[in-house]
Amino acid sequence: MPDTASRPGMLEQQAHRLSAVGDWTLPHYARLRDAVARVHEADSVDLTKLGELDTSGASLLVDLLGPDAVLEVAQWAPGLPPERQALLEAVAEASRTSPVPPPAPRPAPLAALASLGQIVEQLARQQLQLIAFIGLTLSTLLTTLLTPWRWRPTSLVAHVQQTGLNAIPIVALLTFLVGAVVAFLGATVLRDFGATIYTVNLVAYAFLREFGVLLAAILLAGRTASAFTAQIGSMKANEELDALRAQGLDPMELLVLPRVLAMTISLPILTLIGMLCGMFGGALVCAMALDISFAQFLAIVQRDIPLGHFLVGIAKAPLFAFVIAVIGCLEGFKAEASAQSVGEHTTSSVVQSIFMVILLDALAALFFMEMGW
Repeated sequence: MPDTASRPGMLEQQAHRLSAVGDWTLPHYARLRDAVARVHEADSVDLTKLGELDTSGASLLVDLLGPDAVLEVAQWAPGLPPERQALLEAVAEASRTSPVPPPAPRPAPLAALASLGQIVEQLARQQLQLIAFIGLTLSTLLTTLLTPWRWRPTSLVAHVQQTGLNAIPIVALLTFLVGAVVAFLGATVLRDFGATIYTVNLVAYAFLREFGVLLAAILLAGRTASAFTAQIGSMKANEELDALRAQGLDPMELLVLPRVLAMTISLPILTLIGMLCGMFGGALVCAMALDISFAQFLAIVQRDIPLGHFLVGIAKAPLFAFVIAVIGCLEGFKAEASAQSVGEHTTSSVVQSIFMVILLDALAALFFMEMGW
Protein backbone atom coordinates (compact mmCIF):
# COMPACT_ATOMS: atom_id res chain seq x y z
CA MET A 1 0.00 0.00 0.00
CA PRO A 2 1.49 3.38 -0.92
CA ASP A 3 2.51 5.79 1.81
CA THR A 4 -0.18 8.47 2.06
CA ALA A 5 0.45 9.56 5.67
CA SER A 6 1.30 13.11 4.74
CA ARG A 7 -1.38 13.59 2.06
CA PRO A 8 -4.60 15.51 2.77
CA GLY A 9 -7.72 13.43 2.61
CA MET A 10 -9.80 13.38 -0.56
CA LEU A 11 -12.24 11.34 -2.59
CA GLU A 12 -11.00 9.99 -5.93
CA GLN A 13 -13.22 8.40 -8.54
CA GLN A 14 -11.52 5.76 -10.68
CA ALA A 15 -13.45 3.55 -13.07
CA HIS A 16 -16.80 4.27 -11.42
CA ARG A 17 -15.39 3.48 -7.99
CA LEU A 18 -14.69 5.87 -5.17
CA SER A 19 -11.44 5.77 -3.25
CA ALA A 20 -10.69 7.37 0.11
CA VAL A 21 -7.19 8.76 -0.19
CA GLY A 22 -4.96 10.42 2.39
CA ASP A 23 -5.72 11.47 5.94
CA TRP A 24 -9.38 11.64 6.92
CA THR A 25 -8.83 13.65 10.05
CA LEU A 26 -10.20 16.79 11.71
CA PRO A 27 -7.85 19.32 9.98
CA HIS A 28 -9.31 18.25 6.61
CA TYR A 29 -12.89 17.92 7.81
CA ALA A 30 -14.37 20.95 6.03
CA ARG A 31 -12.98 20.02 2.59
CA LEU A 32 -13.89 16.32 3.01
CA ARG A 33 -17.42 17.28 4.08
CA ASP A 34 -17.88 19.27 0.88
CA ALA A 35 -16.54 16.36 -1.18
CA VAL A 36 -18.91 13.91 0.50
CA ALA A 37 -21.82 16.30 -0.03
CA ARG A 38 -21.18 16.32 -3.79
CA VAL A 39 -21.55 12.53 -3.96
CA HIS A 40 -25.21 11.61 -4.07
CA GLU A 41 -24.82 7.95 -3.15
CA ALA A 42 -22.09 5.32 -3.05
CA ASP A 43 -22.32 1.55 -2.71
CA SER A 44 -18.72 1.09 -1.61
CA VAL A 45 -15.50 2.99 -1.14
CA ASP A 46 -11.96 1.70 -1.66
CA LEU A 47 -10.08 2.16 1.60
CA THR A 48 -6.72 0.74 0.51
CA LYS A 49 -5.24 4.23 0.10
CA LEU A 50 -6.67 5.55 3.36
CA GLY A 51 -4.12 7.30 5.56
CA GLU A 52 -4.87 8.47 9.09
CA LEU A 53 -8.43 8.19 10.38
CA ASP A 54 -10.15 9.74 13.35
CA THR A 55 -13.74 10.09 14.55
CA SER A 56 -14.53 13.05 12.31
CA GLY A 57 -13.33 11.18 9.19
CA ALA A 58 -15.18 8.03 10.28
CA SER A 59 -18.42 10.01 10.65
CA LEU A 60 -18.02 11.29 7.07
CA LEU A 61 -17.55 7.74 5.78
CA VAL A 62 -20.66 6.68 7.66
CA ASP A 63 -22.59 9.57 6.07
CA LEU A 64 -21.28 8.53 2.66
CA LEU A 65 -21.98 4.79 2.88
CA GLY A 66 -24.65 4.55 5.53
CA PRO A 67 -24.32 2.88 8.94
CA ASP A 68 -25.50 -0.56 7.76
CA ALA A 69 -22.78 -0.80 5.10
CA VAL A 70 -20.07 0.43 7.45
CA LEU A 71 -21.03 -2.17 10.05
CA GLU A 72 -20.00 -4.80 7.42
CA VAL A 73 -16.66 -3.12 6.73
CA ALA A 74 -14.79 -6.28 7.71
CA GLN A 75 -16.36 -8.08 4.76
CA TRP A 76 -15.73 -5.59 1.94
CA ALA A 77 -12.49 -4.08 3.32
CA PRO A 78 -10.65 -7.01 4.95
CA GLY A 79 -7.28 -5.34 4.49
CA LEU A 80 -8.21 -2.41 6.79
CA PRO A 81 -6.40 -2.53 10.12
CA PRO A 82 -8.54 -3.91 12.97
CA GLU A 83 -8.41 -0.69 15.01
CA ARG A 84 -9.84 1.32 12.08
CA GLN A 85 -12.52 -1.29 11.49
CA ALA A 86 -13.46 -1.01 15.18
CA LEU A 87 -13.57 2.80 14.95
CA LEU A 88 -15.81 2.75 11.88
CA GLU A 89 -18.12 0.16 13.44
CA ALA A 90 -18.39 2.18 16.69
CA VAL A 91 -19.27 5.38 14.82
CA ALA A 92 -21.79 3.52 12.64
CA GLU A 93 -23.41 1.91 15.68
CA ALA A 94 -23.66 5.30 17.40
CA SER A 95 -25.23 6.89 14.33
CA ARG A 96 -27.85 4.13 14.16
CA THR A 97 -29.13 5.10 17.61
CA SER A 98 -31.78 7.62 16.65
CA PRO A 99 -31.91 10.62 18.98
CA VAL A 100 -35.06 11.22 20.98
CA PRO A 101 -37.19 13.56 18.89
CA PRO A 102 -37.96 16.85 20.58
CA PRO A 103 -41.53 17.21 21.81
CA ALA A 104 -43.85 18.75 19.30
CA PRO A 105 -44.42 22.42 20.06
CA ARG A 106 -47.76 23.10 21.60
CA PRO A 107 -50.11 25.65 20.14
CA ALA A 108 -49.88 29.04 21.81
CA PRO A 109 -53.19 28.75 23.76
CA LEU A 110 -52.25 25.32 25.10
CA ALA A 111 -48.76 26.52 26.05
CA ALA A 112 -50.27 29.46 27.94
CA LEU A 113 -52.68 27.13 29.75
CA ALA A 114 -49.83 24.76 30.61
CA SER A 115 -47.77 27.61 32.05
CA LEU A 116 -50.77 28.81 34.05
CA GLY A 117 -51.32 25.30 35.36
CA GLN A 118 -47.70 25.02 36.47
CA ILE A 119 -47.93 28.35 38.30
CA VAL A 120 -51.16 27.33 40.05
CA GLU A 121 -49.65 23.97 41.03
CA GLN A 122 -46.57 25.67 42.43
CA LEU A 123 -48.69 28.12 44.44
CA ALA A 124 -50.85 25.28 45.79
CA ARG A 125 -47.78 23.31 46.85
CA GLN A 126 -46.34 26.43 48.45
CA GLN A 127 -49.49 27.06 50.48
CA LEU A 128 -49.64 23.43 51.62
CA GLN A 129 -46.06 23.69 52.86
CA LEU A 130 -46.95 26.91 54.68
CA ILE A 131 -49.96 25.30 56.37
CA ALA A 132 -47.87 22.30 57.43
CA PHE A 133 -45.14 24.56 58.81
CA ILE A 134 -47.72 26.62 60.73
CA GLY A 135 -49.00 23.40 62.30
CA LEU A 136 -45.46 22.36 63.24
CA THR A 137 -44.79 25.79 64.75
CA LEU A 138 -47.98 25.74 66.82
CA SER A 139 -47.34 22.21 68.11
CA THR A 140 -43.76 23.14 69.06
CA LEU A 141 -45.03 26.31 70.76
CA LEU A 142 -47.60 24.37 72.80
CA THR A 143 -44.99 21.80 73.85
CA THR A 144 -42.54 24.52 74.86
CA LEU A 145 -45.12 26.53 76.83
CA LEU A 146 -45.80 23.46 78.96
CA THR A 147 -42.09 23.11 79.79
CA PRO A 148 -40.86 26.47 81.17
CA TRP A 149 -37.26 25.28 81.54
CA ARG A 150 -37.01 25.17 77.76
CA TRP A 151 -37.94 28.85 77.28
CA ARG A 152 -35.25 31.08 75.79
CA PRO A 153 -35.90 34.62 77.11
CA THR A 154 -32.46 35.93 76.06
CA SER A 155 -33.05 35.03 72.42
CA LEU A 156 -36.60 36.41 72.60
CA VAL A 157 -35.45 39.77 73.96
CA ALA A 158 -32.69 40.00 71.34
CA HIS A 159 -35.16 39.40 68.53
CA VAL A 160 -37.65 41.89 70.00
CA GLN A 161 -34.93 44.50 69.84
CA GLN A 162 -34.01 43.51 66.29
CA THR A 163 -37.55 43.35 64.92
CA GLY A 164 -39.25 45.98 67.08
CA LEU A 165 -37.05 48.63 68.64
CA ASN A 166 -34.74 48.97 65.65
CA ALA A 167 -37.73 49.38 63.31
CA ILE A 168 -39.37 52.22 65.25
CA PRO A 169 -37.67 55.11 63.35
CA ILE A 170 -38.55 53.88 59.87
CA VAL A 171 -42.13 52.98 60.88
CA ALA A 172 -42.66 56.35 62.56
CA LEU A 173 -41.24 58.31 59.63
CA LEU A 174 -43.19 56.41 56.97
CA THR A 175 -46.53 56.57 58.76
CA PHE A 176 -46.01 60.27 59.54
CA LEU A 177 -45.45 61.03 55.84
CA VAL A 178 -48.37 58.88 54.72
CA GLY A 179 -50.61 60.59 57.28
CA ALA A 180 -49.60 63.97 55.89
CA VAL A 181 -50.32 62.80 52.33
CA VAL A 182 -53.73 61.40 53.30
CA ALA A 183 -54.62 64.67 54.99
CA PHE A 184 -53.53 66.67 51.93
CA LEU A 185 -55.62 64.50 49.63
CA GLY A 186 -58.64 64.63 51.94
CA ALA A 187 -58.42 68.39 52.26
CA THR A 188 -58.12 68.80 48.48
CA VAL A 189 -61.19 66.67 47.75
CA LEU A 190 -63.37 67.79 50.65
CA ARG A 191 -62.69 71.49 50.07
CA ASP A 192 -64.96 71.38 47.01
CA PHE A 193 -67.83 70.26 49.25
CA GLY A 194 -67.10 72.63 52.10
CA ALA A 195 -66.40 69.69 54.39
CA THR A 196 -62.72 70.06 55.15
CA ILE A 197 -63.46 69.44 58.83
CA TYR A 198 -64.02 65.77 57.96
CA THR A 199 -60.35 65.44 57.01
CA VAL A 200 -59.83 64.63 60.68
CA ASN A 201 -62.26 61.72 60.45
CA LEU A 202 -60.63 60.48 57.25
CA VAL A 203 -57.15 60.40 58.79
CA ALA A 204 -58.35 58.81 62.02
CA TYR A 205 -60.42 56.11 60.32
CA ALA A 206 -57.65 55.31 57.83
CA PHE A 207 -54.87 54.89 60.38
CA LEU A 208 -56.83 53.28 63.18
CA ARG A 209 -58.40 50.61 60.98
CA GLU A 210 -56.00 50.03 58.08
CA PHE A 211 -52.92 52.12 57.45
CA GLY A 212 -51.32 51.83 60.88
CA VAL A 213 -51.19 48.03 60.94
CA LEU A 214 -50.81 47.60 57.18
CA LEU A 215 -47.81 49.90 56.76
CA ALA A 216 -46.07 48.46 59.82
CA ALA A 217 -46.68 44.89 58.60
CA ILE A 218 -45.42 45.62 55.08
CA LEU A 219 -42.29 47.26 56.48
CA LEU A 220 -41.60 44.27 58.70
CA ALA A 221 -42.28 41.91 55.80
CA GLY A 222 -39.56 43.61 53.79
CA ARG A 223 -37.20 44.29 56.68
CA THR A 224 -37.54 41.34 59.05
CA ALA A 225 -38.89 38.41 57.02
CA SER A 226 -35.96 38.78 54.64
CA ALA A 227 -33.56 38.88 57.60
CA PHE A 228 -35.06 35.67 59.04
CA THR A 229 -34.73 33.89 55.70
CA ALA A 230 -31.15 35.05 55.15
CA GLN A 231 -30.09 34.07 58.68
CA ILE A 232 -31.60 30.58 58.64
CA GLY A 233 -30.61 30.02 54.99
CA SER A 234 -26.99 30.92 55.74
CA MET A 235 -27.01 28.58 58.74
CA LYS A 236 -28.30 25.79 56.51
CA ALA A 237 -25.68 26.52 53.85
CA ASN A 238 -22.96 26.37 56.52
CA GLU A 239 -24.42 23.11 57.91
CA GLU A 240 -25.09 24.74 61.28
CA LEU A 241 -28.59 23.27 61.35
CA ASP A 242 -27.12 19.79 61.01
CA ALA A 243 -24.76 20.60 63.87
CA LEU A 244 -27.70 21.65 66.06
CA ARG A 245 -29.56 18.42 65.31
CA ALA A 246 -26.39 16.42 66.02
CA GLN A 247 -26.28 18.04 69.48
CA GLY A 248 -29.89 17.06 70.14
CA LEU A 249 -31.27 20.59 69.73
CA ASP A 250 -34.50 21.28 67.86
CA PRO A 251 -34.10 24.07 65.24
CA MET A 252 -37.82 24.83 65.54
CA GLU A 253 -37.50 25.47 69.26
CA LEU A 254 -34.15 27.23 69.01
CA LEU A 255 -34.59 29.36 65.87
CA VAL A 256 -38.26 29.62 64.91
CA LEU A 257 -40.13 30.14 68.17
CA PRO A 258 -38.09 33.13 69.43
CA ARG A 259 -38.50 34.87 66.08
CA VAL A 260 -42.24 34.18 65.88
CA LEU A 261 -42.89 35.33 69.44
CA ALA A 262 -40.70 38.41 68.98
CA MET A 263 -42.64 39.42 65.87
CA THR A 264 -45.94 38.80 67.66
CA ILE A 265 -44.84 41.15 70.45
CA SER A 266 -43.22 43.79 68.22
CA LEU A 267 -45.83 44.34 65.52
CA PRO A 268 -48.68 45.47 67.85
CA ILE A 269 -46.28 47.99 69.42
CA LEU A 270 -45.17 49.22 65.99
CA THR A 271 -48.82 49.37 64.90
CA LEU A 272 -49.65 51.64 67.83
CA ILE A 273 -46.66 53.85 67.02
CA GLY A 274 -47.71 53.93 63.35
CA MET A 275 -51.25 54.97 64.27
CA LEU A 276 -50.02 57.79 66.49
CA CYS A 277 -47.42 59.06 64.00
CA GLY A 278 -49.86 58.88 61.08
CA MET A 279 -52.47 60.84 62.97
CA PHE A 280 -49.82 63.31 64.07
CA GLY A 281 -48.83 63.85 60.43
CA GLY A 282 -52.47 64.41 59.54
CA ALA A 283 -52.95 66.76 62.49
CA LEU A 284 -49.91 68.77 61.43
CA VAL A 285 -51.30 69.22 57.92
CA CYS A 286 -54.72 70.13 59.33
CA ALA A 287 -53.10 72.75 61.57
CA MET A 288 -51.03 74.25 58.72
CA ALA A 289 -53.49 74.07 55.82
CA LEU A 290 -56.97 73.97 57.38
CA ASP A 291 -56.56 76.00 60.59
CA ILE A 292 -57.64 73.03 62.68
CA SER A 293 -55.65 73.17 65.89
CA PHE A 294 -54.25 70.10 67.63
CA ALA A 295 -56.73 70.51 70.46
CA GLN A 296 -59.63 70.63 68.01
CA PHE A 297 -58.20 67.64 66.14
CA LEU A 298 -58.06 65.57 69.33
CA ALA A 299 -61.53 66.71 70.35
CA ILE A 300 -63.02 65.55 67.04
CA VAL A 301 -61.23 62.21 67.31
CA GLN A 302 -62.47 61.72 70.87
CA ARG A 303 -66.03 62.70 69.94
CA ASP A 304 -66.55 61.01 66.56
CA ILE A 305 -64.18 58.00 66.39
CA PRO A 306 -65.34 54.92 68.36
CA LEU A 307 -62.80 52.79 70.19
CA GLY A 308 -63.80 49.82 68.05
CA HIS A 309 -61.83 51.12 65.08
CA PHE A 310 -58.65 51.06 67.14
CA LEU A 311 -59.42 47.55 68.38
CA VAL A 312 -60.06 46.31 64.84
CA GLY A 313 -56.68 47.62 63.68
CA ILE A 314 -54.67 46.41 66.66
CA ALA A 315 -56.32 42.95 66.59
CA LYS A 316 -54.93 42.25 63.11
CA ALA A 317 -51.33 42.91 64.18
CA PRO A 318 -50.59 39.55 65.93
CA LEU A 319 -52.02 37.59 62.99
CA PHE A 320 -49.94 39.51 60.45
CA ALA A 321 -46.85 39.15 62.65
CA PHE A 322 -47.28 35.39 62.96
CA VAL A 323 -47.72 34.90 59.23
CA ILE A 324 -44.73 37.11 58.34
CA ALA A 325 -42.41 35.34 60.81
CA VAL A 326 -43.51 31.85 59.76
CA ILE A 327 -43.01 32.60 56.06
CA GLY A 328 -39.58 34.08 56.70
CA CYS A 329 -38.44 31.05 58.71
CA LEU A 330 -39.95 28.54 56.27
CA GLU A 331 -38.18 30.06 53.27
CA GLY A 332 -34.92 29.93 55.23
CA PHE A 333 -35.34 26.20 55.83
CA LYS A 334 -36.16 25.67 52.14
CA ALA A 335 -32.94 27.36 50.97
CA GLU A 336 -30.17 25.15 49.62
CA ALA A 337 -26.45 25.28 50.26
CA SER A 338 -25.66 28.08 47.81
CA ALA A 339 -25.68 31.86 47.86
CA GLN A 340 -28.01 31.97 44.85
CA SER A 341 -30.61 29.80 46.58
CA VAL A 342 -30.47 31.92 49.74
CA GLY A 343 -31.00 35.06 47.67
CA GLU A 344 -33.92 33.55 45.74
CA HIS A 345 -35.69 32.38 48.90
CA THR A 346 -35.08 35.73 50.59
CA THR A 347 -36.83 37.45 47.69
CA SER A 348 -39.61 34.86 47.80
CA SER A 349 -40.16 35.40 51.53
CA VAL A 350 -40.63 39.16 51.04
CA VAL A 351 -43.05 38.70 48.15
CA GLN A 352 -45.07 36.02 49.95
CA SER A 353 -45.21 37.99 53.20
CA ILE A 354 -46.46 41.18 51.55
CA PHE A 355 -48.98 39.23 49.48
CA MET A 356 -50.32 37.33 52.49
CA VAL A 357 -50.55 40.51 54.58
CA ILE A 358 -52.60 42.30 51.92
CA LEU A 359 -54.77 39.22 51.32
CA LEU A 360 -55.51 38.75 55.01
CA ASP A 361 -56.20 42.46 55.41
CA ALA A 362 -58.71 42.35 52.56
CA LEU A 363 -60.44 39.31 54.03
CA ALA A 364 -60.52 40.94 57.46
CA ALA A 365 -62.00 44.12 56.00
CA LEU A 366 -64.78 42.12 54.35
CA PHE A 367 -65.43 40.16 57.55
CA PHE A 368 -65.60 43.27 59.79
CA MET A 369 -67.79 45.05 57.28
CA GLU A 370 -70.28 42.17 57.22
CA MET A 371 -70.21 41.98 61.01
CA GLY A 372 -70.81 45.73 61.27
CA TRP A 373 -67.69 46.31 63.38
